[in-house]
Amino acid sequence: MARGVVGVLVAIGVVAALWAATQREAAVECTVCIDYGGRSACRTAVGPRRDDALRGASMTACAVLSSGVTGGLACDRTPPRSVECSE
Repeated sequence: MARGVVGVLVAIGVVAALWAATQREAAVECTVCIDYGGRSACRTAVGPRRDDALRGASMTACAVLSSGVTGGLACDRTPPRSVECSE
């Protein structure tokens, strides 16, 4: 019984440490909307810097809108319809 309680407490500690580390690095949140191939998608990403968050949101939106490597690269070069970032 005591080993189980210790194991649960250790697991909670690890999860808390990971959450704290993630929150420290996640300083910027950006939402990007992209129109590509007759469709549009808006996605949000978080990163330590604005550029990282923008890139993550753009890549995620393009993953939904395009298929294949060529389509993904073309979508990545498409200027976003809108960008909103908060720190």
